[in-house]
Amino acid sequence: MAWLKTIAMVCVLATPVQAQEEPEPPMTYERLGRILFALDEDAQPVGQGFQLAISGVPMLVVTDPAADRMRAMVPLRPAEGLTAEELMRMMQANFDSALDARYAIAKGQLWAVFIHPLSPLRKDQLISSLGQTVNIARTYGTLYTGGALQFGGGDSPGMQRQLIEELLEKGEEI
Repeated sequence: MAWLKTIAMVCVLATPVQAQEEPEPPMTYERLGRILFALDEDAQPVGQGFQLAISGVPMLVVTDPAADRMRAMVPLRPAEGLTAEELMRMMQANFDSALDARYAIAKGQLWAVFIHPLSPLRKDQLISSLGQTVNIARTYGTLYTGGALQFGGGDSPGMQRQLIEELLEKGEEI
């Protein structure tokens, strides 16, 4: 039985001790603002949200703390005149390539959006999703992709993933 104790001790000593990461605090309007200002130092508070630009693309991020919701939005074009083929392609992208971002229509406008409950939102999840929202705005009419997961041999996937990586790097400072 001594050998069993020895094996058990070796197994315990050989098992790596995983660092206990502290859970992130809940996302609040204030914390969201600090993250957004790290991504764009020229961001502006507007009501319960913020106006900013990600890689030159204007974006509005709004919150509703009472409903525990947030929404990041990039206006794309008037919805009037969208063809059935364009609508079909956007719905396909919402299913497979837009990832956490989505195409949406509201108040006669076509938008690239990211919608999520506010408090459980993690910093890296927010930053990645903002990059994906910018990417689907940029690729509207062509690739319709959030840029994080994509097959292909062209230049676009790498460029789109680069934006998300740059934003995540900026967010590390927070």
